[in-house]
Amino acid sequence: MAKMSVLLGFLLGLVMVVLASSAKFDELFQASWALDHFAYEGETLKLKLDNYSGAGFGSKSKYLFGKVSIQIKLVEGDSAGTVTAFYMSSDGPNHNEFDFEFLGNTTGEPYLIQTNVYVNGVGNREQRLDLWFDPTKDFHTYSVFWNQRQVVFLVDETPIRVHTNLENKGIPFPRDQPMGVYSSIWNADDWATQGGRVKTDWSHAPFVASYRNFEIDACECPVSVAAADNAKKCSSSGEKRYWWDEPMVAELNLHQSHQLLWVRANHMIYDYCTDTTRFPVTPLECVHHRH
Repeated sequence: MAKMSVLLGFLLGLVMVVLASSAKFDELFQASWALDHFAYEGETLKLKLDNYSGAGFGSKSKYLFGKVSIQIKLVEGDSAGTVTAFYMSSDGPNHNEFDFEFLGNTTGEPYLIQTNVYVNGVGNREQRLDLWFDPTKDFHTYSVFWNQRQVVFLVDETPIRVHTNLENKGIPFPRDQPMGVYSSIWNADDWATQGGRVKTDWSHAPFVASYRNFEIDACECPVSVAAADNAKKCSSSGEKRYWWDEPMVAELNLHQSHQLLWVRANHMIYDYCTDTTRFPVTPLECVHHRH
């Protein structure tokens, strides 16, 4: 009984801090632009892109550490030239940002996912991959998990990218700026499909991306609180424990590591770490990164 009481106390300690978590759009998010390009069908939200406008939404709050997930069904058919984005970002010129960008393609050609990480306003960390399923036929879950040790991009809980904290090597890591959660659809036919060679065919408009099951399990940061205080508030201490600070999520487990290696071996199309044209000198984080 004593052991059970200790375990129960530990578990209660993990959940004692108030976290944001919901599956309803309007509890967590609000439209950012082009309200007339939003459509609601039950619990499904649809964003439309036509030759007049795209559309976008953002979270009502900002967060520091935790996990954010959205289920998305991407544009069906000819989606060339279009980009649907799901990302987290802080504000200002020295912002941090974690990007999923879904690059449309001509009918029959695969969607590509481009991920990127900005730290202190510096990006240029693109990776591109194709998927092991058709993301236009059904909803799939896209997630960002973030703690003080790593940022993990996941597709249906399979890790596709890990950005590890390498501050011990003198490399900055995003851990002190609360971030909002955003998504949008827009025309990017100057670069999105085959380097901009294939343009958007507006005869197929509107292009529609569908969303459902919005979940944020993270530490909510009041705008009025200083960054240093938010960082302290959102870090575990003796009195409070957050699930994302537990040792079991400090790094990928063995199964997740094998999944990531499989994704990289079978679906990676581009990795900035190996692009010697753009980076004649290998970026420092690529030298030290284990994945």
